[in-house]
Amino acid sequence: MTRVFFVVGPTATGKSELAADLAHDVDAEIVNADAFQIYRGLDLLTAKPDQATRAKAPHHLIGTMSIREEMNAEKFRRLALATLDEIHSRKKVAIVVGGSGLYIKALTHGLSDLPQADPSLRTQLNRLTLDQLRARLVDLDPKTMDKIDIKNRRRLVRALEICLMTGRPASAQRTKWKAVGAAVASGTGKRVQDATRSAPKAFGASTGVLVFRDRDELYQRINQRVKAMFQNGVIEEVRATGAMSETASKMIGLREIRELLDGKMSILQCVAQIQQASRRYAKRQLTWFRRQTNFEPLNLSLLSHNEAVKWISQRASRSLAQAND
Repeated sequence: MTRVFFVVGPTATGKSELAADLAHDVDAEIVNADAFQIYRGLDLLTAKPDQATRAKAPHHLIGTMSIREEMNAEKFRRLALATLDEIHSRKKVAIVVGGSGLYIKALTHGLSDLPQADPSLRTQLNRLTLDQLRARLVDLDPKTMDKIDIKNRRRLVRALEICLMTGRPASAQRTKWKAVGAAVASGTGKRVQDATRSAPKAFGASTGVLVFRDRDELYQRINQRVKAMFQNGVIEEVRATGAMSETASKMIGLREIRELLDGKMSILQCVAQIQQASRRYAKRQLTWFRRQTNFEPLNLSLLSHNEAVKWISQRASRSLAQAND
């Protein structure tokens, strides 16, 4: 087992600050696993850790990608694995920190081979309404329909692409992920080799912590963070942004602020809508991590910051020491 420890959880829980102090304590380096913080620019909108936080330990994959570039879980996995290799080549410990569930899953269990998007098929699917997309997915893959965000057009289109291009349900991917994780956790040998053939260097048996907070406290933190974004100039940040990739354009708050700039809503409406979208996102994140990982849960509402750092540091040091045995 290579020396990797995961700190995951919903937005606004305080992962960045915790991870920075943890990395300082155990002499580790941080690898970002946030789908939007990897982009350059829009620091306020994506809630990148500030300079004081990043000064506590080396940070990787923050602000390293052009906002014009498309990102996906497989591209992230390649970048992260190369970064982890470089960190380990210097005999250093790596702490992967983030809230993008699919990116974390790509590292812990790998990704099976999936077809690249077909431009013609995607154009056809993008012409359909949300209701039409849902109806088709119910027919082709009801299991996936029960698990994904049915209001997320991009997820619906991608699930249908996989079904139509492979002739198999997209939900079969989850079964393969589970097989990889079970095989890696159970030992070595042919079963592991077979299970991970399509997902080299997956960290299925890795250890980590899932941090969260009581709902009322988390929602208060989210609401305050959004207010602080506006106080610190997020409107001008978005105004100055040019063309961007489809992936980058999915940042929470971007559409709302652009509508504000176009005069389609008031600033109070804009703030309220971003707060609501962020709260819903946090709820989806927590559901994902509880279902898709076995990281040890930690309710940060019950501890002070220093107590939480100490608690995680003890577990990280123990698991990383076992990895060296």
